[in-house]
Amino acid sequence: MKIYTRTGDQGQTSLLGGHRVPKDTLRIEVYGTLDELNSHIGLLRDHAAGRRDALLVPIQEKLFSLGSRLASGSEEQAEKFKVPQVTDADIAALESAMDGMDKELPEMRNFILPGGHLAASQAHVCRTVCRRAERLLVTLAASEEVPTTALRYLNRLSDLLFVLARHLAHVDGVADTPWNPRQ
Repeated sequence: MKIYTRTGDQGQTSLLGGHRVPKDTLRIEVYGTLDELNSHIGLLRDHAAGRRDALLVPIQEKLFSLGSRLASGSEEQAEKFKVPQVTDADIAALESAMDGMDKELPEMRNFILPGGHLAASQAHVCRTVCRRAERLLVTLAASEEVPTTALRYLNRLSDLLFVLARHLAHVDGVADTPWNPRQ
């Protein structure tokens, strides 16, 4: 199978099932942003030197599933093609992972600035891309059908990425840098 098909040369792409849409539609923007997030999480895995693969690989798989469901165009199409769903159990797994990391962290008394540790900084980049994907999905959900758990998953994932950023730095002995608005 060739990577290039030339079918997108005029600015259109196919959803799963063959329906053609412009590449700049909101649905394409949402799952393109999920793809960007997935790539950033891959870079985070590299910076964390595999220490978080047990947490991050399943998240990457869920993001791929969520993007695929969006690429289906409808929940009926997604079911027809047996695209995996993001479930309440997936959201609970994110919450559980956060709770476990949070127990090891010092109490947060200020907003913190991203930085100080390469893997932690990349987790913050992932968090901000996740928030963008969430905002785009909110906009899409106002006019089109989206998976019911998708917004909750992305909201929880951005929280997890924040906690993970703090945890990665903490484990390597790097303290949070508090935001000091009085400077």
